[in-house]
Amino acid sequence: MRRLLLAVLAVAFAASLAAPLKAQGAPPQGGAGQPYTVEYYYKCQWGHQQEFLELFLKNHYPLLKKIQSTGRIVALKIESPAYHTTEDGRWDYRVTIRYKDSTVATTSNPDEAAFIKELWPDQATYQKEEQRRFEILAGHWDLPVTDITPAQ
Repeated sequence: MRRLLLAVLAVAFAASLAAPLKAQGAPPQGGAGQPYTVEYYYKCQWGHQQEFLELFLKNHYPLLKKIQSTGRIVALKIESPAYHTTEDGRWDYRVTIRYKDSTVATTSNPDEAAFIKELWPDQATYQKEEQRRFEILAGHWDLPVTDITPAQ
């Protein structure tokens, strides 16, 4: 009986801790069929920022624009910070993509391989340059974001 009581108390205590933690997280993005936004951050090795940007604009941006022309992407923005930050918080480029919806954002594009072959007939050069683009990255992370600005 004592073990059962301890188990019930332990579960109740764990549940009470979990509830406030849920409230602290970002609210979920809009419902089904609503746009879904993800920020992609790129941190380059020092001295390779321009090389990364050139390779990104040559070998990835056209693919994103092609995907945008299909309606899967509804908005696309590339940014670089105006000032420096601490090294641990540093990022060099942020690409913000607003997808048509969460399903599109989280599933692979069945047309992507065909788009890549269409846009870059010289696949050997494309693969080599894409490999280099990722070699010079010091870090990369994806962050889904939710706009919580109150309506006016």
